Amino acid sequence: MPVRLSMTVNGKPISADVEPRTLLVDFIRDALRLTGTHIGCDTAQCGACTIHMNGAAVKCCNMLAVQAQGSTILTIEGLAKADGSMHPMQAAFRDHHGLQCGYCTPGMVMSVIDLLKRHPNPSEELIRAELDGNLCRCTGYHNIVKAVQAASKA
Repeated sequence: MPVRLSMTVNGKPISADVEPRTLLVDFIRDALRLTGTHIGCDTAQCGACTIHMNGAAVKCCNMLAVQAQGSTILTIEGLAKADGSMHPMQAAFRDHHGLQCGYCTPGMVMSVIDLLKRHPNPSEELIRAELDGNLCRCTGYHNIVKAVQAASKA
């Protein structure tokens, strides 16, 4: 039996009926059509599904949509300004070639924005430690770390 779900996503209130077993990542991608949030491992190990829920980075592939009832969700689509200009972290990834194939990028960006909220001037070691929960199969962490360092100074 479907459950009524209400939350705010990227600044807009939404309500929908969902099956109780619906994963939050599937709700975001399939019901809301916000496909920037990726499904990588389906076990919360790769971080491709990272979003912000109530201001903190979470991996939404191992959460039920009903667990987000009443919450405020921010996805990669919600980062850009109304005029279409990129968030400083997105620009830093572009400028420092941290994008690579791009599959992990939305989750990486969401994770490191959360990192900079908690640690505005992180060391390289802290950045690498915080990225431990986000896998880049292109193995190009060097430019991702450079992008985070640049964004921390922006």
